[in-house]
Amino acid sequence: FSTTTTALTEIFLRELREKHDVESAVFLVDGAQHLQTALARASLRFQTERNGNRNAIERIFRELKRRTSSFSNCFSHVEPQTAENWLQAFAAWLNAPN
Repeated sequence: FSTTTTALTEIFLRELREKHDVESAVFLVDGAQHLQTALARASLRFQTERNGNRNAIERIFRELKRRTSSFSNCFSHVEPQTAENWLQAFAAWLNAPN
């Protein structure tokens, strides 16, 4: 969502629970009150982290978003099957024994 509110966070958490088993997860959050309130209302465990593991995870997601956007820009003009073929070839190359 482009805005951050407790209500929107609750919707996100509800959808997350429908798709994934998060009951035993511990969510790392910053000091944002809407996150803490929504997680508490959903009876989900969370831990406030202002640096350390939370920052490392955010860096990973930021890089993943950057690479996804870059890939999308490179393949925006091709047929879906072409992008799928490229991804399969890349996965085969990446997973090939050295």
